[in-house]
Amino acid sequence: MRTLFLCLFLAFNPPSDSLKVMFWNLENYFDWRNDSTSVSDAEFSGRGARRWTRKRFYTKTQAIAKTILWAGTPDVIGVAEVENAFVLRRLLDATALRKLDYKIVHFDSPDPRGIDVALLYRSSRLELTEARPCHLYNEDGTVMATRDILLAQFRTPEGADIAFLVNHHPSKYGGAAVSGPRRRRAILRLKELADSLLSAGTTRILAMGDMNDTPDNPDYQLLDPPLVNLAEPLHRQGEGTIKYDGAWELIDQFFVTPSARPGPMHILRVPFLTTKDPAHTGTKPLRTYSGPRYLGGVSDHCPIMVTIFLLSL
Repeated sequence: MRTLFLCLFLAFNPPSDSLKVMFWNLENYFDWRNDSTSVSDAEFSGRGARRWTRKRFYTKTQAIAKTILWAGTPDVIGVAEVENAFVLRRLLDATALRKLDYKIVHFDSPDPRGIDVALLYRSSRLELTEARPCHLYNEDGTVMATRDILLAQFRTPEGADIAFLVNHHPSKYGGAAVSGPRRRRAILRLKELADSLLSAGTTRILAMGDMNDTPDNPDYQLLDPPLVNLAEPLHRQGEGTIKYDGAWELIDQFFVTPSARPGPMHILRVPFLTTKDPAHTGTKPLRTYSGPRYLGGVSDHCPIMVTIFLLSL
């Protein structure tokens, strides 16, 4: 009871010099309606192959909200694999989160599956000053058919400016020879955006996302400076956010400028989001589906968390 009281106290009375930031890939967070032309929309509908119904959608929505409350209602939450703003509005309006002051930053992206990144933030803690989607580009200059990088800039009540960059980099589908250059272009685009923010005077920058690669990818060295990878220590310890063939892989990461004064990155092992791994030792994330079979979970990714300290520079 004392622990619960402390969590609620911190949720409604966060330290004024810090922000709790969470990122989570929600794995196919689709609504149940077949109302667009995206590749996956017909699949995730009541009559689609997944039999994705209103009831199943709200079961997942309630579990996402429960996780956010379990995590202490972070000030900023970056998410990946959301279909549209509708699912985010349902998350905030149809769950216990409606009692809090979360607002949404979301833009549709050119991803053919119809999945986007988005950001939730507590309006009592942050004032949104600018937000825009940032396309990725192919070598020939055309827009890459994938998720945009979401840029959102904020000011705290104490006058501190901070920028967040939410990422979901291209997957490894097609093999390293095909997908590797696409992820490298995403990394270079992230570097370009961070450098532009620094040139404009924004020194506190936090990039987060599903990078679809582990911290030992040498391309991440292109980001440093200005961005330092907070996931490296956990990667060296064998920690991860997804489990593949019995081994944990750390593909969800935070990159931050030292000016943001970050604490260590944490992987959230949420008890009601995991299940026993029958083929290997330990546990694994409980997914919504295993192939076509409905399991009732949320995601194959664990959420990650970091605290940044907004002290005067």
